[in-house]
Amino acid sequence: MQWRQARGGLGIRPPVHDLREIVNAILYVARTGMAWEYLPHDFPPAKTVYDYYAKWEKDGTTARIHDLLRSRVREALGRDAQPSAAVLDAQSVKRLAM
Repeated sequence: MQWRQARGGLGIRPPVHDLREIVNAILYVARTGMAWEYLPHDFPPAKTVYDYYAKWEKDGTTARIHDLLRSRVREALGRDAQPSAAVLDAQSVKRLAM
């Protein structure tokens, strides 16, 4: 009760959409490759989802979540939390002079 009164007095609105649904929608777009505007209607509005994504990309939240999850998966597999090596691959295509 006290928090609701304080929140109202401070002008803090309760969240309109559950953050879990926001994250689920971001993951759905990432997994399917679909455009934001075609997000199914059972998710929060596409603009809302994109605004959260853009903010989290800008402030580094998505990178921190990725690093945390990668560390946990590696530890669950019995590996060091941080990788010790990386593999880079590149391909070049020669162009014929015209």
